[in-house]
Amino acid sequence: MDEDSSKGSAEEAALFTGEAWFDPIEAGLRGRIRGFLEELIEQELEAALGRGRYARGVGPAEGHRHGHRARRLTGSFGPVEIAVPRARLRGEDGTTREWRSTALPRYARRTRQVEALIASAYLAGTNTRWVQRALAALFRGAVGKDVVSRTWRKVKTDWEAWCRRDLAGEDVVRLILDGTVVRVRLDRKATAISLLVVLGIRRDGQKVLLAVRNMGGESEAAWRALLDDLVARGLKTPAFLIIDGAAGLEKALAALWPTVPAQRCTVHKHRNLLAHAPEALHEELSADYTDMIYAATPQEIETRRRAFLRKWRLKCRAVADSLEEAGERLFTFTRLPPGQWKSARTTNAVERLHEEFKRRIKTQTVLPSAETAAMLFWALLASGQISMRKVDGWQSLGQPPAKSTIDLAA
Repeated sequence: MDEDSSKGSAEEAALFTGEAWFDPIEAGLRGRIRGFLEELIEQELEAALGRGRYARGVGPAEGHRHGHRARRLTGSFGPVEIAVPRARLRGEDGTTREWRSTALPRYARRTRQVEALIASAYLAGTNTRWVQRALAALFRGAVGKDVVSRTWRKVKTDWEAWCRRDLAGEDVVRLILDGTVVRVRLDRKATAISLLVVLGIRRDGQKVLLAVRNMGGESEAAWRALLDDLVARGLKTPAFLIIDGAAGLEKALAALWPTVPAQRCTVHKHRNLLAHAPEALHEELSADYTDMIYAATPQEIETRRRAFLRKWRLKCRAVADSLEEAGERLFTFTRLPPGQWKSARTTNAVERLHEEFKRRIKTQTVLPSAETAAMLFWALLASGQISMRKVDGWQSLGQPPAKSTIDLAA
């Protein structure tokens, strides 16, 4: 006897309704969030009071508890109701003040991760209604149009403040400068613009984003406008520069900081050399170039550079000419302590940011505007979605570059 096909279709439909969608793992995790948050805040209060909830201290009390208040918090785990303890702390003058949690700031209704998610969805070209619909299931209706609008206004305010912030306190000793091309919508047409990015390296080795600005291209005027703004906001003259070799950037830096050593990115130059050689010679060319750039000492680099030029002048003159064009700027890293060579040879620190940024926006073939492109780049870093580690060899960043470099006489 044939099976009842109507019964099969009914069972399939049931998979998408009711308890078929209940996830015990997800429910269990969300259920534990409340206890974790309450315990976290409770421990913070115990540290402020100097004793546990029912414990008695040896000396005079630092303050006293007085009940709880209910708070609703929306995070990546969804909305949750928690009981926040209340207390008053005693000051040295005998007065008391209300205790405030630093883990859960006053008036906070959403975690920063949620605000970053809303902002990134909005910046990618989604309007408030679409963001609300997209996040409705995840946050169980806790994110409405008004929440999206308020979050967007807050992000825009933070972005404008970041663009105007004072840089005098930044102990930056090195700059990495590079640009990338993105497509945005201008006058209802898809247009390619350049995002100019300046990454700073502090004396302690930590990377910090100093500027990201949308420009029509990477001309000298575009880079000079960006650099002049950084100087006007207090940026000190760096001790070392790492650049991609763009002519406009080099001219702008030569006019602003003519005595600061500049390193041409060795990866960019490698690509240039490959573009001048037939594909059949690429493997051999790459091997010779790598042996030269990654030699252990300046003397070895000098020797291998001479050998490289002698060989490729005969084999492919354009390759040798391209290497000579870079001059000593391709080997400026040899003026630094050897421990810094790895981080000083290339603009990879900025290139990785470009790659991560484009990976996250690859579903958006065209961004809604030039301003949102720069804002989204900044927001991914400001929200912690993209993190940056210290540079290699940071312990010797305080040492100034040596005056001499390799001998270019070939």
